[in-house]
Amino acid sequence: MLVDAGRKITSAPPLDQAEALRLLTEADLLEVGKLADGIRRVKHPHNRVTFVIDRNVNYTNICESKCRFCAFYRNADAADAYLLDYDTIFAKVQELVDHDGTQLLMQGGLHPTLQIDWFEELFRQLQQRFPQLQIHSLSPAEVTHVARLSGLSMPECLRRLQAAGLDSVPGGGAEVLVDTVRQEISPNKIGWRQWAQVMEEAHRLGMRTTATMMFGSRERPQDIVEHLFRIREIQAKTGGFTAFIPWTFQPDNTELGGETASGVEYLKVLSLSRIILDNVENIQASWVTQGARMAQVALFFGANDLGGTMLEENVVAAAGISFRMSREEIVELARGAGFIPARRTTEYQILEEY
Repeated sequence: MLVDAGRKITSAPPLDQAEALRLLTEADLLEVGKLADGIRRVKHPHNRVTFVIDRNVNYTNICESKCRFCAFYRNADAADAYLLDYDTIFAKVQELVDHDGTQLLMQGGLHPTLQIDWFEELFRQLQQRFPQLQIHSLSPAEVTHVARLSGLSMPECLRRLQAAGLDSVPGGGAEVLVDTVRQEISPNKIGWRQWAQVMEEAHRLGMRTTATMMFGSRERPQDIVEHLFRIREIQAKTGGFTAFIPWTFQPDNTELGGETASGVEYLKVLSLSRIILDNVENIQASWVTQGARMAQVALFFGANDLGGTMLEENVVAAAGISFRMSREEIVELARGAGFIPARRTTEYQILEEY
């Protein structure tokens, strides 16, 4: 079966869902990893592993969605609920710029009162103060929420945010793009079609985006495969995804609880992502949830990117996972695995090699 899959991967048409499911559930991890590594070598023959210097500014933890898998959100009346003011955000962004940062990732909860004018003014000021930064911010769920609160259509909301300075959209909130799973783990969040609609509209407006998958909670193997094929279908239509980032559910301090995916399961899903997403250029290893050593192993299972240095990250940290990596550590991680480390922009333009 794997030999047949290998033949098919190197020629058209790509794998179908039944073949992909067999790879996920039946094939040996090392054999699937070898297939994924072969694809990575063809797509990225320069032997380069990329990363971006960024910061994740979580502007609020107040959230109406109350996802069962999330340890970060708070109700508005909670003692530790917060909404950052502009000056606090600017100070955090200045620190990012002082570290040669090029990407600002801003995500927060679905705040009950923040309408579009709050974001427009923030983005305008950020663009004026820090023109060297790419504002890579607001997940599809946030965009949809802001549009609803502001009495706007989603396309009009996105157009106005772009005009104010939003450059690109992160793929957060995808979880698993199967509504039966979403109903169980995040019943108050947008469905998978709304997530896709925001991404397709962003692509239509010329904004690039990333795509993600959080797995290891309540999904079945066929749901993982369905998610990957839905990402591939959107990419076939728009070509707007720069990268795909699979990461594992972190159960501590969450309502959902339970166990998370093992390292073996993570590598299997990562490899399958590289195999199925033949039209997405970059696959990112999630050191934020997996740690440095597993991220290094992932570079031999299809990943070619190590994400960002993340001067700050609060959402995953709320679940008790707080891996941190400096630029120097990321460079050494890639170099130690035999690759050429390279700093990039959000849109994967190479800034320097190390």
